[in-house]
Amino acid sequence: MENFSYITPTRYVFGRGAEAQTGALAAAMGCRKVLVVSGGSSARRSGLLGRVLDSLREAGIATAELTGIRPNPTDDRVYEGIDLCRKEGIDGVIAVGGGSVIDTAKAIAGGVPYDGDFWDFWAGKAVMEKALPVGVVLTIPAAGSEGSGNSVITKLDGMRKISLRTDSALRPRFAVMNPELTFTLPPEQTAAGVADMMAHIMERYFTPTEGVEVTDRVAEGVLQAIITEAPKVMTRPDDYDARANIMWCGTLAHNGICGCGRREDWASHGLEHVLSALYGVTHGAGLAVVFPAWLTYASRTKPGKVAQFGRRVFGITEPDDSKAAEAAIAALRSFYGSLGLPLTLGELGIENPDFEAITAMFHRDKGTPFGAYISLAPEDTEAVYRLMV
Repeated sequence: MENFSYITPTRYVFGRGAEAQTGALAAAMGCRKVLVVSGGSSARRSGLLGRVLDSLREAGIATAELTGIRPNPTDDRVYEGIDLCRKEGIDGVIAVGGGSVIDTAKAIAGGVPYDGDFWDFWAGKAVMEKALPVGVVLTIPAAGSEGSGNSVITKLDGMRKISLRTDSALRPRFAVMNPELTFTLPPEQTAAGVADMMAHIMERYFTPTEGVEVTDRVAEGVLQAIITEAPKVMTRPDDYDARANIMWCGTLAHNGICGCGRREDWASHGLEHVLSALYGVTHGAGLAVVFPAWLTYASRTKPGKVAQFGRRVFGITEPDDSKAAEAAIAALRSFYGSLGLPLTLGELGIENPDFEAITAMFHRDKGTPFGAYISLAPEDTEAVYRLMV
C-alpha cells in the first residue's frame, strides 16, 4: 500500500424530500447570493427547481440562474457563468442536476476568483487553490461528481475534453440526494450511469500497487452491490431501496474511498473522452464499449488482477488466470448487454472511426506513454480502439 491523503469534506443529506434542506445548507456555507446551475427543462417541469429556489429564498438567499447545461459540458457555458457570477456578486454555486451540471458549476466556482482564464487549470498551466463554495442537488446517479474534487469540461476550440482533479478546492460542501428524484430517469440514462460508476471503481481497482486488500474489498463490494441492484431499477424504476442503493454506489465509486493507497489508471476514461468529444456519445455508454476492450488488451500481459476481479466480483472459479480473465471480461460484457448498453463502436453510432486521429488526440491530452496498470504507447492505444469494433 502506498502513502495517501484522503479528504472528504462533503456533507451528504440523503433521503426523501432532502431537497427541502438546500436553503439551510447553503446558508451554512455562508452564502448570501448563489448561482443555481441546471440542465434542460426536466428539473423545472418536475417542480424540483422551484422547490430548490423556494428553499433558498426562505433561507434569505438571493439567486441567479444558469440553465440549459447539456451533456459533455463545454467551456462557453463556463465563461457565461463566470461573467454572470461577477456581475451579480455571487458568493456560492448550487448545481441541480447530474454530472455535467455539477462539473459546469465547479468550473464556474473555480473560475470566478481567478484573474486568468479558467481553462489554465484544465490545461495544467495553473493550480487551483480556491473556489466559490459549491452545493449539489443530485438528480442523476452516475458521475459521482457530487462527492469528488473533479470536473470534466470540453474546450470547443480543438474539442479537448479534459478532467481536472483537485483534493479539496472543488469538492462540494454538501450533496442533497433524494432517490425519488431518479424514478423517472429513462432506462438508457440509468444504464449509462451504472456503467459510469462501475468504470470509476475499475479505474482504481486495476492498479500495479500491491498490498491493498482493504481497498480492493471495498471496491469489490460496491461493484457487487451495483450488479445486484441495477437489474432491479431497470425493471422496477420506482423501487426506492434499489434506487437508493444505486445512488449511494455512484457516490462511493468516485469520492476517493476506492482508491486509497494505490496508483490509479484512468486510461479508459481518457480513451472515452476522445469519443464523446468527437462523436457526442453518452459518456457511460462509451465506457461500456471502452472498458472491456481495455481489459482484453491489458489481460494479454497482466491477467492477474483481471482474474481476481472475475473471481471475487462475478464468482468465476476457473483456476488459470488467463482463462479467468477472459471469463471475467465476458461476464462484464454480458452484464452491460443485459442493461441494453452498447458493446461496440458501431452500436455507439461510430461507423468509420479514424483510429490514427483518435489515438493522436488521446496522447495529445494524456502524454506518451499513459496508464498505470499497463502503459499505453500510441501503438497500444490504437490496438485498444480497434478491439472496440
